[in-house]
Amino acid sequence: MTMQKIAVSLPRPLLASARRAVREGRAGNVSAYVASALEEKSKLDDLASLLQEMLAETGGPLTAAERRRADAALGLGSRSAKAPRKRGR
Repeated sequence: MTMQKIAVSLPRPLLASARRAVREGRAGNVSAYVASALEEKSKLDDLASLLQEMLAETGGPLTAAERRRADAALGLGSRSAKAPRKRGR
């Protein structure tokens, strides 16, 4: 993979975490740590886009009633009152 050097400003706590990961052997260097984090973020963004496409094709997010039925079927019990409620069907 071709690498390109850039300058990035990071909040001190994040830089400290990256340096700690290097010291603990979880990353070869700070650049590798940041590259790995960006790769994971990119994957999550791709998954979020895919989810939005799938929801658009299938009628949107689950209704509150659909969430309760799904939770019951999965044995998860009741959901928090903070669960999103987008629209009814």
